[in-house]
Formats: sequence, structure tokens, C-alpha cells
Amino acid sequence: MTESTLKPHLDHAHVRALLKEMIRIRRFESKCADLYTQEKIRGFLHLYDGEEAVAAGIIPLLGPADRVVATYREHAHALARGVPMGAVLAEMYGKAEGCAGGRGGSMHLFSRAHNLFGGNAIVGGGLPLAAGLGLADRLEDADRVTACFFGEGAVAEGEFHESMNLAALWRLPVLFVCENNGYAMGSALERTESETDITAKAACYGIAAASVDGMDVVAVQVAARKALAAIAETGAPYFLECKTYRFRAHSMFDAQLYRSKDEVAEWREKGPIVRFQTWLETNGLLHGPEIDSIIAEVDAEIDEAVAFAEAGTDEPVETLSRFVMSPDPPPPPPPAPATSAMRVTTYRDAVREAIDDAMTRDPRVFLMGEDVGRYGGCYAVSMGLLDKFGPDRIRDTPLSESGFTGAGIGAALAGLRPIVELMTVNFSLLALDQILNTAATLRHMSNNQFGVPLVIRMATGAGKQLAAQHSHSLEGWYAHIPGLRVLAPATLEDARGMLWTALEDPDPVLIFENVMLYNMEGALAEDAGPVNITRAALRHVGDDITLITYGGSLGKTLLAADRLWQEHRISADVIDLRTLRPLDMETILASIVKTRRAVIVDEGWRSGSLAAEIGMRLAEDAFFELDAPLARVCSAEVPIPFPRHLEQAAIPQTGTIINAARRVMDAKP
Repeated sequence: MTESTLKPHLDHAHVRALLKEMIRIRRFESKCADLYTQEKIRGFLHLYDGEEAVAAGIIPLLGPADRVVATYREHAHALARGVPMGAVLAEMYGKAEGCAGGRGGSMHLFSRAHNLFGGNAIVGGGLPLAAGLGLADRLEDADRVTACFFGEGAVAEGEFHESMNLAALWRLPVLFVCENNGYAMGSALERTESETDITAKAACYGIAAASVDGMDVVAVQVAARKALAAIAETGAPYFLECKTYRFRAHSMFDAQLYRSKDEVAEWREKGPIVRFQTWLETNGLLHGPEIDSIIAEVDAEIDEAVAFAEAGTDEPVETLSRFVMSPDPPPPPPPAPATSAMRVTTYRDAVREAIDDAMTRDPRVFLMGEDVGRYGGCYAVSMGLLDKFGPDRIRDTPLSESGFTGAGIGAALAGLRPIVELMTVNFSLLALDQILNTAATLRHMSNNQFGVPLVIRMATGAGKQLAAQHSHSLEGWYAHIPGLRVLAPATLEDARGMLWTALEDPDPVLIFENVMLYNMEGALAEDAGPVNITRAALRHVGDDITLITYGGSLGKTLLAADRLWQEHRISADVIDLRTLRPLDMETILASIVKTRRAVIVDEGWRSGSLAAEIGMRLAEDAFFELDAPLARVCSAEVPIPFPRHLEQAAIPQTGTIINAARRVMDAKP
């Protein structure tokens, strides 16, 4: 583009539109403040008052296919993007007619129709998401831009730095817009950052970066045109810092004790609306009567929006759990055909074959994680796949779990099918924000407008003397979270087939692979295919007691069942849970009705464990079917120790399972 095409044409229609958009945002939010004091809007309410030039100057430049990722202060972004004002206000009222069905509220405005991917109440939480949307565009060679808005407080978050690095490293077409309003909640930038030049922070990652007066709508638009032109030409990210100021409190709860009224008044004198309107009137581009007409138009729209929201309906309580998961899950795969062609392989190779097969069948599938390329990942699962599929689809990542997990979520939102590998379950805690607050919540908060068809694989469990920070079994924690499907493949068939089915699921699926299983060898059908991930499996049949387990403890439990019969003539059902969320209680209850006794084996800690959950459900649903107290075998309540004898003592073993089963059998009905 030439210099002249980068400058906005300030004809009458254009300047009127710019002024009207800013007035529209300002007066809408002023009305929202009034409605908040009347308790018609509840929760947190963060207003954009003073920052209007940023949204008004940038968002109208985006094309319909471009995407917007906003912050929790996003009413202006939604309005400028074209979301109807009535739908925005109804959402803030929590009404079913809201742009997210009333499920998101003020901080979570979504609109699939307008490519508005929502506000994010976690500071910096939208940055990895934007990187993932850009990654999808890069992989699909799509001519789109994702504009990501965030405040200066986000630059202190790790997700800011992880996202800047990923965007620069992978040359992602993302426009990062920092709305620097000077205060992160009540903390001035000078009090929170050793380096207050935010543009310099972004530039140090090799990203083209510029700073602009965010109170000057024309300057913002010129800078945004330049940024978008640069992204179109290079395909690389661009960082735009808009120096602005919010006139109102951080939220309506904020008493603003951290700044003076004189400071706010001084800034109001140079606010974006008064500044632009004065310039227009001075230069004869707009006159008082037309400005009055604009205000009248805006006020009429606001009145209509209020009437729409006031007439809105509450979603019935009966639909409370709707859209926690997709209402249209894929049907379970048909039973695998019987085959006599078997081969010997390992659990590790079965997982590798599953990834290979998925990527061969579906070009949307790609794998990313730390060292998954030449190194094959920490446990060599993906060894050799880089040579077959190349670095775009076998994508090595930096050591930035939150960043690349969030990027996987963004790519899934864009329609791809990412497989994210987290090296160990302990490291997954660095990505917990993205898993819990984004992947698990987006479908419900957006009222089914957005789903996250993402698979996250991770190694779990103890036994390799890796000590406490690499050895825990935390899958029960994730099984606590609505919106996720949690799998624990314990056999070669499941290691091979669960990934196939998981990649067809429209919701996020977490797969926990026990570290002690990777070298497990066994027979696998040549034509092994997808498996049902909704049901538990009965792995051993008996009449006297039910042993319930999953993952790395299945082999120990099966051995315990054999010894119980051989040494004590106690026959046991062994149930492999396979799916930890949702639990297949139907299979468990069917066994309990038969055996009337149960032991639950769980490598998680006893307190708050998955075993405790299953036990309580049995107490609720099968109390009168039980002839003996329930028992459980869990890991000792200690960080997993390094010495082998202590490590083995800390986790369930065959002997402890046998002893627990015998105690239950000896209990009097």
C-alpha cells in the first residue's frame, strides 16, 4: 500500500461514522452504569469510558472473516464489531435473548455471526487463544487477521510473553492491541513494571511494534491501517500500543482510592470524543445540529436496547446443564470386527500408530508439544512422525505450556483438530488456566456458539523414580471439571483406539497415559480401530467382589483378581473405568448388584479422590445393595518420593489390593 492509501479519507460520512461510534459507545456505557446502580445489571461491570477511540478506530477496519478476541471490558468491541446493542444489553441482564444466551454476562460477550470470540475475564487469557486462531490461519493459508485486545496489566502475565514468542516464532497473522490505560485495576504502570515501555517489550520478541496516542481516533486508525497492511504483506504479527485512559473506575466496585479526581478531570479535558468533536467543529466538518442528531440517533438505539433487555426472558432452570457438552456428540463407533490377524506391539507404538493414522486420515489434525519432533517427545511416542508429516503438523513448541495449550484451543475454535502433548501431568498445572477457564467453559458460556474439539495428551503416574514434580496422578482433579471428557487408556486397544474417537468429539478430551504402560507389550489386532470412549469395560468376571480401577493400576488389579481366586477362592469382577469423566456408573452398578461388595483402586491421593467420588455415588445409589462397607486403595498422602522402596510403598500395589479385598470379604453383612 502507498502512504496515501494508509490514511483514512476524512470525508463527511467517515468522520460522522467515527464520531457516532465513539458517542454510541460512551452513551451506551453511561446507561449501563445507571442500570447497574438500579441493580438491573449485576456482577462485575467494567466500563470503557475514555478508551472509545481504540475500538472505534480499529474494529471497523477488519473484514467480516477477521476475528476479534476481547477482554472483560469488551462492550465497545462488541458494539463496534456489529453485535446488536439489544443483544449486548440483554446478555448483561443475563437474559436468554442475550448474545450468549445470558450465560456469559458482561465479561463474556460472544457472537459467532460476528466472529467475536468473546471477552475473557482472565487477564491475558485471550492472548494464547488469538495465537491459536492465527496458527490455524497460517496452517490453512487463510487470508484472515485476528485482532486481540488486552490491557497493559496483561503484560505482566506469563501468557503475554508466551504468546508474543509463539506469534513471532511461527509468524502468526495476529494484530495485538494493548489498550494502555495506565492502571491495572488500582496499580499504576510505574508501580508494577520495571520497564514501562510496553512497545519495547513486544519489539524485543522481533515483532513489528508501534505506539499511538489512543485518545486520537484518527491517529489510531492510521496506525491500525498501517498494522493491517503490514500483516497482509508479511503474514507476521504486529503489536500496537494505544496509550489511553479510562475515566471511570476499574469496575463499578472500585472506590478509586489510587488516583485523584483532579487527575481524572484533567484527562477528561483531552478525551477522545471532546477532542475529535472540537476538531470537527473547528474545521467545519460537522456542526452542532448534526451532532445533536447523532446523539438523538444513539439515544433512540439505547432506548430500544433497554426495552429489548427489559422484555427478555430468563432461561428455564431445567436447561441449567445444557451446553456443558455438545448436544450433538458423535455416535459411538461400531464394535470392532473380529480378526485373527494379531501382532505384538507396545503401548507406546500403539499411541504412535493412533497419531499417525489420525493425521493420515484428517489433514486438520496436527500434534504440538515440547520436543515432539526429532526427540519424539519425552517418552518417544511421536518418534519418526516429523519425517513423515513435516514441522507444520509435528510442531515443536517452546517450554510454554499455557501458551501452546491456549494456542491449541484457539486452533480448535478455528476448526482444526489439534493434539496437544503435555510432557507430564505435573506440568499440566502450568496450563490449567487455559484448560479450566477456556477449553472447559467456552461452549457453555457462549451458549453453544463455540466448541473446542481439542485433544490433550499427558503422561501421568509414578514408578520411574522421578520424584514429586514428575510423578503424581492428578487425573482425578481434571475429572472434577465440567466441560471436559477425561480418558485413561490402560490397554493396547484403548491406546490405539481412544485417540481416534476423541478426535471426533466436539468437546475437549484429556487423555492420561500412565508412564509405566509405555513399554507394556502385547497383542493388537492388525485392523484395530476406534473404541467407545463412553463406557467402562469389564476386564475380569467374578461373583464375590467388584474391583474398580483404571490406567496404570489395571494390571495390578487384574493380578490381584487372579491371586484372590487362586489363593483364597474369591472371584472378582474387575472394572476398567477407561473414562473418568463422565463416569459410567451403569456398568459399575450392574456389577455391584451382582457382587454386593467393592474396592476402588485409585493412584490419586485418598482425600478428595476419584475413589471418594465413586464411593459416594455408590452410597447414594446402591446403599441397600451392599453387604459390606466400601473400601479403597489410594496413594499415600505424601509427595511421591524418589527412593524406589518409598515410591512403591506410596502407590497402590497388588498386595494392598488383595488385603483390602479380603477385609471387605471378611466384613459381616
